[in-house]
Amino acid sequence: MKVQEEKYNMFRNRLQKVYRHLSRQAKRSSVSCYRVYDHDLPEFPFCIELYDTHLYVAEYKRRHGMADAEHELWLKKSMGIISEILSVPEKNIFLKLRQRKAGRTGQYQKVGEKKSEFIVEENGLKFLVNLNDYLDTGLFPDHRITRQMAHDESEDKSVLNLFAYTGSFSVYAAAGGAKEVVTVDLSNTYLKWAERNMQLNGFSDPERFHYVRVDVKEYLKELLPGHFDLVIMDPPTFSNSKKMNEFLDIQRDHVALIGFCLRVMKKRGVLFFSTNYSKFILEKEKITASSIKDITSATTPFDFTGRMHRYCFRITK
Repeated sequence: MKVQEEKYNMFRNRLQKVYRHLSRQAKRSSVSCYRVYDHDLPEFPFCIELYDTHLYVAEYKRRHGMADAEHELWLKKSMGIISEILSVPEKNIFLKLRQRKAGRTGQYQKVGEKKSEFIVEENGLKFLVNLNDYLDTGLFPDHRITRQMAHDESEDKSVLNLFAYTGSFSVYAAAGGAKEVVTVDLSNTYLKWAERNMQLNGFSDPERFHYVRVDVKEYLKELLPGHFDLVIMDPPTFSNSKKMNEFLDIQRDHVALIGFCLRVMKKRGVLFFSTNYSKFILEKEKITASSIKDITSATTPFDFTGRMHRYCFRITK
């Protein structure tokens, strides 16, 4: 029992230390949605993210060796510590169990029906998040800086957002003054979510903002060349959705996907390409572009320093 209490104290001290440090940076940056903790201690394999006044807590699946009752007690004690240190009531903590994988799989599995939605703000823009019904929340905090980069390059541009999920990049592009934003995803659920995010920020002009439910690979093949100024592509690491003609493997398919993007871009157009596959290797020699720049470090937010599991590139046609 004494050993277990020491472990709880270790967790409490670690969480208190990282939260004190990160909350100061968040306050300086006016950020209200950020990651606080990510498996910092092996005995407490949680991912903890703050969304304004709510917490998303994911317990990574592992062989913990505890009986069910023992695990429930451990979980209850851990939630109490998290609630105490982060000053968030337990009713505002949403707990999930998730697999630790190489990256987002593209299968955004629904796990509930409570529709626990609320609005958060990021850089003055509004987004709907749902911390209960899906394994992912609707807003990926690791791309906070990348979204701002896309915003800064969008004025008077035609923007294509591929594998768009809930359309956060589309919102930033529209806010940056894009003359056209095309949001593409295979999921009707997430396309509707993206449209609601756009409308939440006052972007509802059907002449400028379009939503396309389609397999991205097939869609890129059909588009006319040389139309878009800016393309954002953050594909899943792997997807075998029945809605797709063939499965997607990002390491195998990234050269072809990037090539399709470059084909539909104007000369000097920019592609932001990102992947969460931790073992990813960009095959630069197979990509015909005027510039390929690794911007992983430049797009790593303060709350992901030293714990980033994705890559990001700025590719110019």
